[in-house]
Amino acid sequence: MEKQVTIFSFFSGAGFLDLGFEMAGFKVAYVNEVFEPFMDAYKYARHCLNLPSPEHGYYLGNIIDFTEGNQKLALSKLVGIARENTNLFGFIGGPPCPDFSVGGKNKGREGENGKLSSNYIDIICQQKPDFFLFENVEGLWKTKKHHAFYEEIKQKLHNTGYVTTERLINAIEYGVPQDRNRIILIGFRKEILVKMGIAIDGLELPPGVFPWESYIIYPRAKIFSCPWNDRNPFQEDSILECPKNIYKELTVEHWFKKNNVDNHPNSKHYFKPRQGMARFESVEEGDDSKKSFKRLHRWRYSPTVCYGNNEVHLHPYKKRRISVAEALALQSLPKEFAFPDHLSLTNIFKAIGNGVPFLAAQALALSIIDFLGFAE
Repeated sequence: MEKQVTIFSFFSGAGFLDLGFEMAGFKVAYVNEVFEPFMDAYKYARHCLNLPSPEHGYYLGNIIDFTEGNQKLALSKLVGIARENTNLFGFIGGPPCPDFSVGGKNKGREGENGKLSSNYIDIICQQKPDFFLFENVEGLWKTKKHHAFYEEIKQKLHNTGYVTTERLINAIEYGVPQDRNRIILIGFRKEILVKMGIAIDGLELPPGVFPWESYIIYPRAKIFSCPWNDRNPFQEDSILECPKNIYKELTVEHWFKKNNVDNHPNSKHYFKPRQGMARFESVEEGDDSKKSFKRLHRWRYSPTVCYGNNEVHLHPYKKRRISVAEALALQSLPKEFAFPDHLSLTNIFKAIGNGVPFLAAQALALSIIDFLGFAE
């Protein structure tokens, strides 16, 4: 049988994480998303990229549906098929994170979104995939009251037979033009590791065993010590030469050009305010110091691509907010990736902000492939 690793995707959104895994060689077999506009976007993007539909299709509904009743049985059946027809299979997902975000609701495990993290862990423990990936905001890992919950879900996974490994990653390390920290928790069934000949002495993989750093292109220490441009006066359609001694390939302008954003299908899709244009002119290029109305600098990376909580990102040298095409570029997506016209801008930007940056997702997937010994 040809070597193949299958994944079931939960909280799929518009499919950024899935696409990264697929481009690394995984087979996306099943997709779950609760919000229909996101599911529409997922399907449309696959069409734009000429990718086939998942083998077992899509399920539009709450992940809690899989914890009991008919949907639990249906998922168990699909898991059985995956066990029979592929070498290994895993679950991947990043539960909604506002309840753990420092700038979000901060309700933690008691929030409606916080509970979804528990639901995802429950499904992993019930269905017992060979491996899993769990992605969330750094607040879950760094904030004291949330970290206790994080340790609880890890313990539940350990009790179910998983050996875990974790890392606080920054998307910029993998070539994404964005300063975005996320906690990544990956787990493998202990018997899988034993078959691989990996010595297990504890509930977590020993340091250095999982190749977390194999696909890091730009170490954080080097990136953040570069002489990046700070601020420049805003001038519409101005010309500003790229400075020396920086990583040009991590800049906003590089990715705008790389993805040909002016000719992208979503190039004209951006919020157009009816008033307050003077405020758009008053913010200097590169001034991202405020909670809202951050103007990107063309020769610097972007702050975290997040458009909720009234956060507004302005174009470096245009008197407007950034477009959907430009936001997709900042998430390092292929230029062919696009959103359908019928979706609202609010839902589109929410989907983009929620998504795992494509290059980071691909790097994580390749690390798992290497670890499992499935590299070509």
